[in-house]
Amino acid sequence: MQSSVSLTSTLVPFQGGVALQCSQFRVPKAGAQSQVQFPTVSRLAEPLWKGYQTLITAQLELKPPPYPLNALEPHMSRETFEYHWGKHHRAYVDNLNKQIVGTELDGMALEDIVVATYNKSDTLPAFNNAAQVWNHDFFWESMKPDGGGKPSGELLELIERDFGSFEELVKELKTAAATQFGSGWAWLCYKANILDVGNAVNPFPSEKDKKLVVLKSPNAVNPLVWDYSALLTIDVWESALSIRNDDPLTTYIFLQNRRPDYISIFMEKLVSWDAVSLRLEKAKARALEREIEAEQRKREEETLGDGEVEEIYVDSETEDSEAEAE
Repeated sequence: MQSSVSLTSTLVPFQGGVALQCSQFRVPKAGAQSQVQFPTVSRLAEPLWKGYQTLITAQLELKPPPYPLNALEPHMSRETFEYHWGKHHRAYVDNLNKQIVGTELDGMALEDIVVATYNKSDTLPAFNNAAQVWNHDFFWESMKPDGGGKPSGELLELIERDFGSFEELVKELKTAAATQFGSGWAWLCYKANILDVGNAVNPFPSEKDKKLVVLKSPNAVNPLVWDYSALLTIDVWESALSIRNDDPLTTYIFLQNRRPDYISIFMEKLVSWDAVSLRLEKAKARALEREIEAEQRKREEETLGDGEVEEIYVDSETEDSEAEAE
């Protein structure tokens, strides 16, 4: 299954000219390398091309999973992917593109659209579609063929520090996913901030503030809106609760009322701890970069404060009398 991304041109006069039209390119099937080919300009068209300016807006694309659609079988089938990714995920992308075209959101990074449309919990119309596109991209990348098992290295060390044991983390994730009322998501996050009054992010968190946390969120809400770094997610929407059982006599188990089974299979057979470890590295680097930037701003403010010259007003009569006395 392929997804196309349209490059559209805005008509902008430039030295008496008009804008050019751009063609489409296609994103290859899931698991393949993306090779984008742009239209070329012939020599005959060069004088015309050079006389005009083209402003290009790229539509958000349906991102393929990082593996073939049948790679997670027998635990998650190709049919499930074609329905969940090919239908539901695609609809979120298509609807979002329709909502943002021609607005100030057009051309923004997906993460920025999510935060902007969350609007401090006073959500704007595009939020649900934007957040669901991001959530599903993140969900597909949280799994891999022959997944499951146990993490290692720094990730395992932090898990044992913050939860007591790996088994306790799994228990908390299962509880969060199973107890999410209605549709939603369960998350493992790296929390590197504290929230001050008014939910302003404190740029100087203490070491005790930097830790792993398990969260659950309703509907499309995700940790981006709290400025947390997501490491892992479990989709507990109804569309996710359809997986193939190991029993070959049973094609599907529909788990609307059996979330614990679905969650267990996800944790034991599908989760990619490699992806989680890589996300942790990026989250820590991002937190450190933010602290350095905050420290630099603080020093600049202090330098500006120290450099202020106090204005002194001298009484001219007093100055003259002192000069005469000398």
